[in-house]
Amino acid sequence: MSIRLPSAERYAAQVAKEQFWLPKLAPHLPLQIPEPLAMGNPGCGYPWRWSIYRWLKGNTAATEPACNLDSVAIALAEFLVALQKIDSTNGPLAGSQNFYRGGSLSVYDAETRQAITKLDGQIDSVAVTKVWEEALSSKWEQQAVWLHGDVSSTNLLMQEGKLAAVIDFGSCAVGDPACDLSIAWTFFQGESRQLFKETLGLDNATWARGRGWTLWKALITFAEHSGSQQIISELIDDQNSSPQMPGG
Repeated sequence: MSIRLPSAERYAAQVAKEQFWLPKLAPHLPLQIPEPLAMGNPGCGYPWRWSIYRWLKGNTAATEPACNLDSVAIALAEFLVALQKIDSTNGPLAGSQNFYRGGSLSVYDAETRQAITKLDGQIDSVAVTKVWEEALSSKWEQQAVWLHGDVSSTNLLMQEGKLAAVIDFGSCAVGDPACDLSIAWTFFQGESRQLFKETLGLDNATWARGRGWTLWKALITFAEHSGSQQIISELIDDQNSSPQMPGG
């Protein structure tokens, strides 16, 4: 078993959400996800509810650099497609409790522009602003779908070289799936990135918003700690090379 205790109050609401929704999502998904076994209550000086899960075997994709990125990209995209097809009726909406994943990017507009101004001279501010404004120019027009909210290499478990599980659904919600696309630039590259895109089959506007979510995180990280230049450059290059489809 594994025990998960929220490290701050802003994560506390995620416990009950996972306890309620993960058992409902699991039967519809092609990969393992965390299985809640029990929920603990505040006590002994700890102020929030906490969870016990069944242990999932495997190493994170982040710690297996030799894994086949092409096969991981396809398997993950198929997982996300299956997740998006699950009935989203009465699902949890985006909000402060999940950092607005699945909601509008505009909530981070001021923060993003502040970071661009701070980094002027270290990044191509004009090109970066273009990526950001394209991301803000559209919104999800379809029915709200399920999204994971934190798709990263540290939340993918590998077994025998294959993607076996997706963990940490604390930021899951129903809404715009664009935030789940960030891994295309933070982990995949070249052919694996293209396979991920093709298997998901989402429109150009959703990919533009996905670039926006990735850019926001890369910019605020760079502004505070440095080290995100490569991701920012790839987002600019990706926007410039993306075909523009009518109505996309």
